[in-house]
Amino acid sequence: MIISQLYFNPEQMKFLSATIISFFVFNTLFSFNESQKNAIDTINDQSRDIELISFQVSSSHETYSSPRVFNLLGLFNSPGLSNSSEVFNSAGTTDKSRVPKFDASIKTKYEYALKTKMSRFSVRNSRMGISGYIADPLKYRVQVELSSEGKFEVLDLNGTINLFKGFNLTLGQTGLPIFNSYIITPSQMLFANRAFIGKYFTGTRDIGVLASYKSQLKSIPVELEFGVFNGTTINNPEWTNRPSYAGRVQFGSMAGMRATAKFYKNTHIDSDDLLFLGADIRYSSQNYKIEAEFMNRHNVITKTDRSALYIQGAYTFIPFNGKIIRSLTPALRWDAIGENLRVSKIDASRFTFGLALGLSNNPNGSLVRFDYEHYLVERPIAEFNKYDEMDSDKFTVELLIIF
Repeated sequence: MIISQLYFNPEQMKFLSATIISFFVFNTLFSFNESQKNAIDTINDQSRDIELISFQVSSSHETYSSPRVFNLLGLFNSPGLSNSSEVFNSAGTTDKSRVPKFDASIKTKYEYALKTKMSRFSVRNSRMGISGYIADPLKYRVQVELSSEGKFEVLDLNGTINLFKGFNLTLGQTGLPIFNSYIITPSQMLFANRAFIGKYFTGTRDIGVLASYKSQLKSIPVELEFGVFNGTTINNPEWTNRPSYAGRVQFGSMAGMRATAKFYKNTHIDSDDLLFLGADIRYSSQNYKIEAEFMNRHNVITKTDRSALYIQGAYTFIPFNGKIIRSLTPALRWDAIGENLRVSKIDASRFTFGLALGLSNNPNGSLVRFDYEHYLVERPIAEFNKYDEMDSDKFTVELLIIF
């Protein structure tokens, strides 16, 4: 009876996640009392060089300092900072692992379709997340999408246990280990719209367990990932006797050369039996990056395939330290998609030309982006039939805010 009372349906999960994040955010912003201010002023007087608390926003790598974060401790110590030893060690430095980290992004844009001469304004994404450590080996991640084209979704809802050095076990709702974050995460993408691989293959998240192990092969970083999932995508915990499996091996790191190979076996989408195989390679330096990827989806039952690939690159110029525009990043992408490429040509391809105007000191931070997409369509794929603007040449102006 007790166990049954602890079950949450998808709507309750959405409400619970939104409530948790809202509680953290509003408690941080609006509940900063006088005793906490006095305690922080005292610490500042003792050492002006000590950074009180840092918020590291993972998607933009920008660091923000604010004494308001002390109020997060009010969740556990509302009278003030009497237990400040939980934050400051004997050396006077901060223990960041116990302080929840807040990250968020807003992506709003204007699009004009040349084929139909139609336009629209939209808020494509507005994400908020909280992550942190409960104890040294145990961390958590909660992230919600407040508006994905008007829809609310719970994205991440998981905990990770570090069982031994380099080995982590994540349980809950998390990302499938077959997609690169710079292709599917709004705050990391080079363009306003995803590549075909990230948009027209399968969902990017599921509920299950994911194991990862990081090591080194001589001087090369190596990461192995393997997960078992429901196979029903996010917020849909259905019973199944055919779970899905996914795995990835990665060589290198995001700085410098990196290459991966991955697979995903999903037999739980209706009556289909799908096998995804893919590989990618990228090189990144301080100012430029180039990335290429190929993925194939094979339906074992119908003996059909869908394949897609892309190559994209960008170079960041920092010509001046303007008051508003801090950097310029031109970018170029070619991507293509097709059904049964073994017997036919590419069905559709696209050239995307982009220019991002950086609004912060970090080139990967907030920006204004201008994109032009040029489609070359031989045979429209099924998703292009959703509406006429799907495969139309487009101009896009996008504002991306990361905080």
